[in-house]
Order: sequence, then C-alpha cells, then structure tokens
Amino acid sequence: MTLSDRKRRDLISQWAFDTRPILGRMHLWLEDVEVEWLRGEPVPEFSNNISFMDGRMERLMLMTVAVTALGTKLFGRFGEGLNQEKKILNQIKKDADAISAYAMSESLWYASRQLPENHAILVCMGEGLMPKVGETKEMGSNPQLGFGRVYARPQVAKWLDARVTRLLNDEVYGWKEFWTEIKESGITVWGAAIDTLENTSRFAEGKSTGPLTVLHIFNQPLIITKPYEGYMGNLFLPCEVVRKAAEDSVLIDFLTPRRKIVDAVEKTYPGLQRENIHVWTLGGQSRIKRLGWLWDQWRETGVHLVEGDWDLPSGMKAFTDSGTYAPTYTVGTWKDSENEKHLFIIDGYAASAEAMQAVSLAPMLGLDGTLVTFTSKFELPIEKEQRVMSLDPDAPDFKEKLEALFEFKLDDEKISLYRELILEAHEAGLPDTDRVIRADDFFPEKHWDVVALSGYMCDDPYSGAPGVEALEEGVYKVTARIATPVADKRVTLTMRLMEKPEEQRLVFNPLLIRFIYGEDFRSRAVKISDSGRIRNELQTLCSEALEYEREGQIRVHFDRIPAEVISKEDQVILRDVLEWYKKHHPLWFTWLKID
Repeated sequence: MTLSDRKRRDLISQWAFDTRPILGRMHLWLEDVEVEWLRGEPVPEFSNNISFMDGRMERLMLMTVAVTALGTKLFGRFGEGLNQEKKILNQIKKDADAISAYAMSESLWYASRQLPENHAILVCMGEGLMPKVGETKEMGSNPQLGFGRVYARPQVAKWLDARVTRLLNDEVYGWKEFWTEIKESGITVWGAAIDTLENTSRFAEGKSTGPLTVLHIFNQPLIITKPYEGYMGNLFLPCEVVRKAAEDSVLIDFLTPRRKIVDAVEKTYPGLQRENIHVWTLGGQSRIKRLGWLWDQWRETGVHLVEGDWDLPSGMKAFTDSGTYAPTYTVGTWKDSENEKHLFIIDGYAASAEAMQAVSLAPMLGLDGTLVTFTSKFELPIEKEQRVMSLDPDAPDFKEKLEALFEFKLDDEKISLYRELILEAHEAGLPDTDRVIRADDFFPEKHWDVVALSGYMCDDPYSGAPGVEALEEGVYKVTARIATPVADKRVTLTMRLMEKPEEQRLVFNPLLIRFIYGEDFRSRAVKISDSGRIRNELQTLCSEALEYEREGQIRVHFDRIPAEVISKEDQVILRDVLEWYKKHHPLWFTWLKID
C-alpha cells in the first residue's frame, strides 16, 4: 500500500467514523472523500478545525448539507413540474421542500447528539413561511425549518424549548429576558439560518443549475423572537469600493443613488469600463413593477444588467429568475482572456433568510453588504417600499404618510394590514436601524462568528461547484462547501445507498407523509422516537396550523391547514394518525393537542 493510498483510506475512515450518526440514520455508506481548499492555508485533514466548532462537528454539518442535497435530488420529484399547471407545480414544490426540510432536520437531530453537553442549535430564520412569486397566501407556507426549532441533547433541548415557548406567548418576556437567562444558565446557544431548498421552482422544473441547500450556523443566536419572513433590499460590493468612497466623504449603502456607486467604483478601479460593471438583480416580467426604477438607475449609468444565460466567470450561464444567495460568491473583480477587468455586484432584494445568510457571508469574502427591511407584501415599487418600514405605525399621521407612498386613498383594511406588517417585523426582533442593516445588527454581541455550508443538488454557476452526480447504480458523488472567516473548503463525498430505491425513499420521507401515502401506521412497530419525529414533522409541514402552549404542548388547528398544503382528504388521514397515537400512546404524546 502506497502512502497516498493509506492517507486516502485514513481520510475515508475518519470521515465515516465522525459522521456515522447521520450515515446510519440515512442508510448510506461512505466510499470516498475529496477535499479541495478554496481559501486559507491548507493543512492536513483532522489536524485543525477552521471554525468555532470542533473538527467533528464541522464534518457532521458538512454531511448534513450533503445528505440533504442527495436525498432531495433523488426523492424530491426533481423535474416533475415541467410544463405542469400551477396547482400541480406548487404541490411538487411543496413535496420537494418537505424532503429537503426532513432530511436536514433529521441530520441536525442526529448531529446534535455530538454537541458538547451544554450546547444547543436554535433555528432563528428559515425559508418557506411566506408564499413566493407565483403563489398566493391561500397556498400556505412551504415545508421549512424556521424559528424556534431546537437541536440539542434532551435536557438542554427541553430547557431551551421552554424559553422559546415563553418568547412566543409571554408578552413581558422578550429578547432581553431570553438572552439574560441563556447567559446565566451557562448554556451555549448557536443560532442558525436555513434554506433547505433554494431555487425550488428551478428544481421542480428540472433545471440543470441552481438548486442547493444552505445552512448558516452562528456562535450565538440572532436577535429574532418570533417566526418571520419578509423581503429585504440588498446591496453587495467589494469593501474597497466603500472605503474609497468614504475618503471623499461619500456614504455607500443600499440607499445610495446608483450613479454615486458607479462613481466610487471608477475611482476604486481606474480604467474599468462601465460595460464591464455587471449588476446582478432578480429579473423577469413579474418583477418590472418592483425593480423597474432600480434597473433604470443602473441603465442610465451605462453598466451591464446581468440577464439570464449571461456567461459567468465560471464558464456557466447566469440565471436571474431566483436565487440571491449563491451569486454572493461571485461578487468582486476578475480579468477576462483579453486582460480586461470586470466587476460583479449584487443589488435588488431577497427573502429575509437568504438576505441574512448573504450579509453574514459578506465579511469573510471581503464584501460590504447592506440590507433594508421591506414588507412581505412588496406591493409598492422598490423606491417606495424601502420607506414603508421606517414609518411609525402608532403615529397619528401614519395613514397620511402611507397614502403618500401609494399616491391614492387607502381603505381602513389596507391601513390596518400595513400597520400589522410593520408591527410584525418589530415584534419578531428584526433590526431597527436609522438607515440600513448590517450583519452586526442581527447579533446580541458584535463579535460574532459564522460557518456557512452549502450542499449542491445541481451545478452552481456562481461557484462552479458540481451537483449530485450518479457514478453507477446506487452510488453518487455529492459536493458540499464550508466557508468560515478562516478558510473555505469544498468537499466531495461519494456515497452508496444501502437500500433498494423504494426502501431508500422511505428513509428520506417524513413519517407522516408515508402514512398519508398509505403505509399502515396501526400495524407498524411504534418507537418512542416516533413522538419526536411527529412533533418535528408537524412543525415542518404545517407550521401555520400550530399553536405553542405552555409546558411544551402544541395544539394542531386543522382549520388553519390550507388544502393546497395538505389536501382535505389527506387531512382526514393525518387527523386519524394523530388521534391514534394520542389514544394508544398517551404518555409519549402528552405534548399533542388536536382541534
């Protein structure tokens, strides 16, 4: 055996040992591991960690996003929504979200058993609560991992879960009280922002690029106190542009006129041609009303607005129909084959979890990221939307100022709605700043750290990472990435499915979905772990129907579950399942109440 062969076998062996809780749960066999350093000083694997986590936790988190990417690509109905009517397409999207959320949740649960005894992971922000473009409110939220989900050893999880429940229900118990209790308890809480399946529509339609899973873990929780998802304006530039502008006493952030940004860019990079300044925003006909004003600002300066199918530095084609996180890795300068300098920047808006993930990624990439909170409705053009959240909903002139933005009279219902939207963001703890939001504003302590993890279901044009690749029957290559302020690594894992396809599909499907699809829950052997699995799955599949009560109890309101999320016929089965478990295993399901 050569030295290289031995190192390879040692590498696989250690990875398999460290990640065996997830591999075992998902019935996977690890066959190979390849590690590529993208940034930072390469060191031998296992000799050092690159984050505030220890090396084993880094590998468990990497395996979490890799397994999520693999399971979703194989069993999430990839491409089945192509040319389907909207109702069918949206159901396929929800099925894909359910697989990805379940795979990540299960992986995090098993990984959390390896956390230090006094540590916990608290999900603070997630994607899926808010209907996206092409959906309506009646379609309900998509399956997700959102605020309040706790992953830790049982006693720590129980303690933290009780405090989260108080945050949700007790009006006199806010972030200050929550954070004080955590600090006094000696428990370390890591925060998380999660998008288990970014670019869901592209996934459902079978596009070859884009879909990925994103997990950010922070060394402290975010100052978020309730489930929240809205839109946020975002601007990402190289830090040197902002610093150069500051030398001329010019403030550069999301609210700065774009012509001033172009002036700062040209002073930072003398000789850079304006047509080589590439501005990426979300695009498409559906966004003309929202972004038309911003596009016009950029076009007037003569820069290039990135369109779909534009050639990226990676050699792949850009897309602008969705996906605001991955392009962050492209922001910066490069030279083409003719030695001409180019600059790529991001502007526009994103959903709040994606925006928060990107702005926390920015410092490690040498970028300046600024955000502005929008409403979840985004009915106004961006030049007016960016001013809504700064209004005082309790001020006597609130109605007049809001009508001035709309430029017509509003009825009481509309006024009340916007008052609620603003209060909802305030009550959820969204940073309240005078001008713009930066990453620091999301944290109770300004010295914060992050581990950014991505798992690629399909090829990623912005980083050049490949998607899930089938090597032979039942054997797949999966690429995952871990980026921290210290270093950036790409890890390729080769995994073999240990079950036949149909049996493996059950491994990646939520228990409740399996019962809805016909598996006999009455004859199945019941385990105490079913209680935790069903509790987690309800929070993932129909979060809007749940009411969190004292002492860890959850009440399921079936009248709040939209038929587009779970059909009326399937709701009958779901109720039968929950009532059966409640009746036959009352001790394990004391937490469950059904309305």
